[in-house]
Amino acid sequence: MEFAFYFASGIAVVSTLRVITNTNPVHALLYLIISLIAVAMTFFSLGAPFAGVLEVIAYAGAIMVLFVFVVMMLNQGPASVQQERIWLKPNIWIGPTILSALLLAELLYVLFAHQSGAAIGQTTIDAKAVGISLFGPYLLVVELASMLLLAAAVTAFHLGRNEAKEQ
Repeated sequence: MEFAFYFASGIAVVSTLRVITNTNPVHALLYLIISLIAVAMTFFSLGAPFAGVLEVIAYAGAIMVLFVFVVMMLNQGPASVQQERIWLKPNIWIGPTILSALLLAELLYVLFAHQSGAAIGQTTIDAKAVGISLFGPYLLVVELASMLLLAAAVTAFHLGRNEAKEQ
């Protein structure tokens, strides 16, 4: 498991550096997805599968899809179709595909290899422990964060609605 932790951490660092240094937003989003999946793999290797699954579902799934939609919506116009064709050429997928294949190979190795005596995460944290922790001593913080997110959503709705009326 120690190998899996360091391997996934290395892929996360490489992918994050590619996000920062890439000038094309679609390429940066592809590398950001790989980076978030690699962070989820580090959670799995540390014995926190619930945090890893939440990382994949919440960040790599929902938020990245939202980012892709925003990037695609911002590139409206007649030239955007040609721009997207240039962005989505097959050679663009080489880097993210290689990093994804390395993460898949690591996952298969961890699942099917013989267990070694050296593991980083000695205990597995399940969903019940996370729920007790969140809704126990941190209940007030969780509820304040939910109210803040609700206020942000209502504000964004009203700002968008007012701009639509003015046009």
